[in-house]
Amino acid sequence: MKKLLVVLLSLGLIVAFCAPVSAQPTVKFGGSYYLNGTYEDSVNLQPKAEAGYNGRSTAFFYQRVRLQPVFAIAEGLTFTARMDALEKRWGDNSWRGGSDDFTSSRRRDASAGSGQKIQESFEFERAYVTFMTGIGMFQVGYQNVDDWGTDFTDYSNTRPRIAFVTKAGPVDIALTYEKLNEAHATTNFVDADKDTYAVSGTYRGKGIEGGLLYKYYAFNNTRPAGVKTAFSQLAPYFKATFGPVYLEGEFQYWFGKAAQYEAPTVVPFPADVDLKAYGAYLKARFNFGPAYAGALFSYASGNDLSDDAKSTTNPGGAGTNFEPALLLLADSHATRSNGLSLAASPNLSAANPVTSSKYNTIIYNAFVGVNPTPKLNVEMALTYATVDKKALSKAAGIVTEAVSDKLGTEVDIKATYKIYDNLSYMIGAGYLWTGDYFKGSNNATKIENDYILQNQLTLSF
Repeated sequence: MKKLLVVLLSLGLIVAFCAPVSAQPTVKFGGSYYLNGTYEDSVNLQPKAEAGYNGRSTAFFYQRVRLQPVFAIAEGLTFTARMDALEKRWGDNSWRGGSDDFTSSRRRDASAGSGQKIQESFEFERAYVTFMTGIGMFQVGYQNVDDWGTDFTDYSNTRPRIAFVTKAGPVDIALTYEKLNEAHATTNFVDADKDTYAVSGTYRGKGIEGGLLYKYYAFNNTRPAGVKTAFSQLAPYFKATFGPVYLEGEFQYWFGKAAQYEAPTVVPFPADVDLKAYGAYLKARFNFGPAYAGALFSYASGNDLSDDAKSTTNPGGAGTNFEPALLLLADSHATRSNGLSLAASPNLSAANPVTSSKYNTIIYNAFVGVNPTPKLNVEMALTYATVDKKALSKAAGIVTEAVSDKLGTEVDIKATYKIYDNLSYMIGAGYLWTGDYFKGSNNATKIENDYILQNQLTLSF
């Protein structure tokens, strides 16, 4: 019996070792965590302790946890997801009545009458599959969109998209389709979706990169009311390194119909609104030893509101990823301050907006920096910004303008130290000489200068 058991065990081992081995999926986890502490001295740019004004400051901590696992299913096949959690200001539990801050998977939202459970501040943001074929690469699902070329006019948004990328010699050719909104019109029984279609070509060589994007926007969400929007974007860019000199630039031309009327919903029947807008960006940086210096310029056209049949506001603005200053027009601060900072997001005009997306803006920036040690970087920057057009609103054929086109001048200094390769700490300060654009159309309005103090711990993995 013992010999029989030995033989059977040996045969079992032979079968086990000789059986075909199937590949198991592997997971690579990436992500980040940051904690930002901010103090802003004049949130609404108004004088403090003066009759008729309500100047105030703000201070808070803000954090975000981001997880991005990539599942390698087979060679050439991956699945990528991204989740953001606890993206919030410390102590902010206004969603449940403002009581003390704590988290619990069993916590219930007091505002929901049914007592439903809430998973506080958690968003499963991206999920898409990437697979290689004999003709190119496909990406399908909720993925990164609104990024092209340089940081200028980039947003890093997430939307459902189908992308196909293939090579034509040294050029990458990409075709993409995005779904912004799915709508079923109950009025006029017309398509009410919002979609985009794009084709681009990108060349990457030694020390040089360039590309050209054409994107078509079909916004039919207002078609039930008899009007739709259909326009295009043409955007070339380049990046080049010549020894110690680095250059990058991007240009945009927007054209089409900002409003195309299909039915006489009003009398007299309105004329179509033509879109013709521009954007431009140029940056130069010179490295010398452990130091560097450079400058940049950006332009996103606005509208003087003089012609109701023309729209000249750049639909993309200069983007939220593009942040030359710590405070002025800085989207990250606008987000963390919950939109309270007027300097970060002016938004004085719905018709001709200036927000943290930097529509209708002209920005000049110069910077110098030094790396005293491999782990420490110190940088100083000077930013000057104006609006492209001063028009705020139009009523009865009369355009109301701001008293000035000046958004302000800001000086920033920040130092970043690498505690570990994946853990850094930044401390920074910025002072803004507030421009008179913030007075709106009343020159008698008093405004205050502003300053910001920040420190941030950032972990990446």
